[in-house]
Amino acid sequence: MTGYWLRRIQRLDPVHDAHEIYRISIGYEFPWDYQRALEFALFRTYCVPSISRLLAVTREFELRPQRRYDDTALLMAEIAEHGPASERGRAAIGVVNRMHGRYRISNDDMLYVLSTFVYDPITWIDAFGWRPLHEHERQAAYNYFHEVGRLMGIKDIPASFDAFAKFKDEYERANFRYSEDNHRIGTYTLDLFCSWYPKPLRPAVSAVARSLLEPPMLEAFGFAVAPSWLGPAVRAALRARAVAERPLPARRKSQLLKPGVMRSRRTYPVGQRPEDLGAPEPPAGMDPTLLRRTPTRR
Repeated sequence: MTGYWLRRIQRLDPVHDAHEIYRISIGYEFPWDYQRALEFALFRTYCVPSISRLLAVTREFELRPQRRYDDTALLMAEIAEHGPASERGRAAIGVVNRMHGRYRISNDDMLYVLSTFVYDPITWIDAFGWRPLHEHERQAAYNYFHEVGRLMGIKDIPASFDAFAKFKDEYERANFRYSEDNHRIGTYTLDLFCSWYPKPLRPAVSAVARSLLEPPMLEAFGFAVAPSWLGPAVRAALRARAVAERPLPARRKSQLLKPGVMRSRRTYPVGQRPEDLGAPEPPAGMDPTLLRRTPTRR
C-alpha cells in the first residue's frame, strides 16, 4: 500500500485527533487485522473467571453467540466510524452502558476489557501488519479508548499509554486461571469462529485458533495445545499475507460499516441503528448477587 494515510496520520495530533487517527487505522489501513485482533482480545477476556461467570449465567453465549459477537462488533464499529462524541457514537455507548448497568461488574474488570481493545491490536499488527504502526497510532488508540472508557463511566483509567499497558499485564498475571465457566464460554466462542467455515474445515480452524493463543490462555480455558508445528506455520502465513498486502493501493473508503465486509455479521440487515443492538433483559431467576438492581420487565 502507499503511504497516503500514513502521511495524514503523521500530520495529525494523537491527543486532539485521536478519533481520526484511530478511524484511519481501523477503517482504512488495517481493517482485517483489527477485526482478527479484536476477536482475540474479547477471547482473552474470557480467561478471567469473574467475567466468564457472568457470561455463563446470562446464557447469551450459549444461546445466541453470533448475535453477541455481532452486537459487540457493530457497536464498536459505530463508535469508531462516527466518533464517541457523535450522535451515533453516543447512542452506541448508551446501549453498552445500559447492558453493563444491569450487572455488578467490577471497575477493574471493565478497565481490563478496555485495555485489551487498546493493546491486543497493537500486538497483532506489530507481528502481522503490512507496515509498523506509527507512534501516533499507538498513542491515539490509548487516547481514543480513554475517552470511550470515560463515557462508559470507567474509573481510574491509567494516565498514560505505558501505565495502562502495565495495568493490563499485572491484571492478567493476577486473574488468569482456569475455571469451568472459562472453558464453557471459550468453547462457545471457539465453536462460533469455526461455524463461519464449511464443516469439514472446522477441526483445522479450531487448531489454528488455538495455535495463536498464548500458554496462559490455553491453561485458563483448559484447551488442548495445538500441534507444535502449527503455530509457526500459521504465523508465517500471516506474515506472508502482510507482504502480499503491502503493494496494494490505499483504500479510499472506510471498511468499518461497509456492507458485506464483515462476513461474520449475520444477525442484522444493512442499515441497523445502535438502538437495534444489545442483549435482552437478564434471564428470570438469575443469581441476584450478579445484578446491580432488580431489572424492570416489560
